[in-house]
Amino acid sequence: MAASPSAYAIPTRRPDAQVVRDLLKLQRSAQRITSILDVDLLMDKIAHEIVETFGAIEASVWLCDHPRGEMVVAGVRGCTVHTKGHRFKIGKEGMVGWVAANGRTRYAPDVTLDPHYVGCEEGTRSEIVVPLRTNGELIGVLCTGHSELDGFSEWQRQMLEQLAEQIAVAVHNARQYQREQSLRAAQVKEAEEARIVQEALLPKASPFAAGFAVQGRTLPAGAVGGDWYDFIPLSDGKWGIVLADVSGKGMAAALLMSATRAALRSMADTCFGPGGVLQKLNRQLINDFPAGRYVTMVFGIFDPAARKLTFANAGHPAPLMLQDGEVRPLPTEKGLPLGIAPSSYSEVDIDLKPGTRVLFYSDGISEAVNAEDEEFGEERILAELARPVMCGDLLMDDIKLFAGGTPQHDDATVILIRAE
Repeated sequence: MAASPSAYAIPTRRPDAQVVRDLLKLQRSAQRITSILDVDLLMDKIAHEIVETFGAIEASVWLCDHPRGEMVVAGVRGCTVHTKGHRFKIGKEGMVGWVAANGRTRYAPDVTLDPHYVGCEEGTRSEIVVPLRTNGELIGVLCTGHSELDGFSEWQRQMLEQLAEQIAVAVHNARQYQREQSLRAAQVKEAEEARIVQEALLPKASPFAAGFAVQGRTLPAGAVGGDWYDFIPLSDGKWGIVLADVSGKGMAAALLMSATRAALRSMADTCFGPGGVLQKLNRQLINDFPAGRYVTMVFGIFDPAARKLTFANAGHPAPLMLQDGEVRPLPTEKGLPLGIAPSSYSEVDIDLKPGTRVLFYSDGISEAVNAEDEEFGEERILAELARPVMCGDLLMDDIKLFAGGTPQHDDATVILIRAE
């Protein structure tokens, strides 16, 4: 951003008291200009300060439109002819066009004698146009007119050229800030649209099965995330239950999650069982995923009629179970994360006796931290699972309470199956 105006060179042949007054006036104008980051407001402020500081009757700021070879008015005061948006051809029209083409200050002590002058206000008798440069590049010009012949002394012309250096920096900073704000707004809009799409991919309702309650909840760390859960209706009243976590965060993880969801749904209702489905899905993702990307996943087939859950695990945190008063993890023997290398996937069968609870969760649950950088951890999750009253919403609420406002660094997702 613009620095504070530096010390200005002091021209000769001026009374010391007048030099100090003029320099202070110049410094105050520069400070007021360089503090503005809104481009439109800045352009108008520059024109206003020039008129007030130098006793001019008109002032305008013209910016380069290089693709069209033109100069365009961006800020103006006192001129009713060349209003905002007015254009001059570079090198062909007006003193403005001449300065833009030659990169040098042009002063007309008597505008009637300058062949390049294009009239603005009738009362203008003299005019000066000063180039605006940043990093050696011409970005615009500063134009101002006076009601008197030779209305700008040598001292004032030098002051204008010094002020132009500060103005050029201010214009560059404001335009850069505007570009960054526009880019940030576009990114926010894109992320919001992606969030809406991602939410639409989540289940609209939980499976309905007599004697059971199935619930899923997710809390993304950002606008979009890599966690995903799903309830996939299968044949014979069965359900595919899946919870997955794509490596990484943000838009890239969300895109890979969407691709994984589509692939799994296309092959979930097969005779391969959970382990076979994961093996088949893994082969596809190895070919589809970029290097360094992978998915951890728990995929189970829930059969309410048989009161049975069979699942396979691809490198995901082991599901937890409460049964007969005992809470414990349910590890599997083998199963790499999906998309890394060929692997087989062992299965675990669970008889869903009355009172049984099974919890699938992502590491955003266990790795949630509080202000002391202490993790929530598996032991606390097991304790939550053993509570007399327990559901996904209560678990999420307790994790938020534990974090106490500490920023969430990873997506947090749970699926809870309860045999009533």
